[in-house]
Amino acid sequence: MSYSLAQLATQIPGAQLLGADIDVSGVASDSRLVGQGDLFAAMKGSKLDGHDFAQEARENGASSVVASRRLPIDLPQLIVPSVRRVLGKISSLVYGEPSSKLNVIGITGTNGKTTTSYMIENALEHAGIRSGLIGTIETKIGGKSVPALFTTPEAPSLQGSLAEMLKCDVEAAVMEVSSHGIDQHRIDGTLFELGIFTNLASEHLDYHGTIEQYYATKAQLFEPSRCKRALICTDDEWGLRLSHQLQVPVVTFGLNPTADYKVEDVSISHEGTRFTLKGPDVNNEIFTPIVGSCNAQNAAAAFLALHLLGLDTEAAVSGIKSCQKVSGRFQRVEMGQSMEIIVDYAHTPGAIRSLIETAKSLMPEDSEVYIVAGARGGRDRLKRPELGRALATANHVILTVDSPGDEDPISIIEQLIAGTIDVPEGRISIELDREKAIQLAINSAAPNDTVLIVGRGHEKSLRIGNRKILLDDVEASKKAIEMLETSGRRTVFASY
Repeated sequence: MSYSLAQLATQIPGAQLLGADIDVSGVASDSRLVGQGDLFAAMKGSKLDGHDFAQEARENGASSVVASRRLPIDLPQLIVPSVRRVLGKISSLVYGEPSSKLNVIGITGTNGKTTTSYMIENALEHAGIRSGLIGTIETKIGGKSVPALFTTPEAPSLQGSLAEMLKCDVEAAVMEVSSHGIDQHRIDGTLFELGIFTNLASEHLDYHGTIEQYYATKAQLFEPSRCKRALICTDDEWGLRLSHQLQVPVVTFGLNPTADYKVEDVSISHEGTRFTLKGPDVNNEIFTPIVGSCNAQNAAAAFLALHLLGLDTEAAVSGIKSCQKVSGRFQRVEMGQSMEIIVDYAHTPGAIRSLIETAKSLMPEDSEVYIVAGARGGRDRLKRPELGRALATANHVILTVDSPGDEDPISIIEQLIAGTIDVPEGRISIELDREKAIQLAINSAAPNDTVLIVGRGHEKSLRIGNRKILLDDVEASKKAIEMLETSGRRTVFASY
């Protein structure tokens, strides 16, 4: 598949072609990843300007450049008012508009995107329907997996992945759609058969400014030019509002009694989450092995997406049941230890509270919950006291780092503690070394207690200043268990 620069110029308002008209067969926005004959997209980012890397892109094989200003380089150039605003459309055209030939399911919302996407992808594969996955953890195509850099990739990578799916005879693509991905035009040029909205909570306000703007950005996924149908959870005010504002056909679901499909009789056990889904043409008991009350809505979203795509009920129920786990989402660490250890990606106040409530509901009455957590640097400073309040609903809190980046870790922890002023003494401890914090929690927990390690989930590294620290919370937990079994000594929990 190829597309000429002249053809692109006719499709992009305000575009000007400088130099020869040539065909391009690929697009890249990273000069290091340019392939032979690619069109290099010179974009200005928050720290670096892609225009400064055009020569490097040329040396790596770029045959042409799309830029917002003329560059002193001997390559054909497509000059446009804003590269970022047109890159999605350009990438889609160059790769043959792959989303128009796939059933693309886009999932947006603050929480639940990853789990829901895996449930849908697993059920499709379970039913013999070849599918692909693009999300926070990985991109999966044709049985191969590549770790993700962003929840929603930049447009060239996204369209290239969709095109690769077509080559692998994929019929349906399931992808997570982040607010950054929408606002930065990464999904432009993508057509969605179905858009799913899970929920909305205060998040990424350092980027969006207000929750209203965050909501407005999420809502753009469901514009008629982009999305054919919408599946909306109406269990919060934002989903309810969205369901009444959209101009595409809408199906609603959730615990809300006014929803088209109602989630009822939710029960949680160590084995998983069970509920009944009732609607005009559905009355089924659904079970997912993934523990947590929020997974009733996630599984309902997955079932209804499959239902709307035409998968029969038995296959949908069976496929969701067969999705055993999602990396870093209520992931049990099991090495024969006496306490329960859970690693989870939860990082918003609501998700933290829900996780703690779930843990307590599964424990003996006299058991306690220990939680290890921090807060990301450069993000949502104003929500940190509320996050601290949520963490303090556990019996014991160990505050630590969670990729503070360029922020002072102590300052972040002080902001978390600001929300815990009414918490009794002795329940909060500080250990800046995350691996030691995990060891402290596991060494302090008694048999039948639960240790929750939250915020990072599947991630394998964190950033402190300019340093990248390799750390896997699951592996750190296993190491702590081995050390405890070797020493045989428990630690006395000490507060700050």
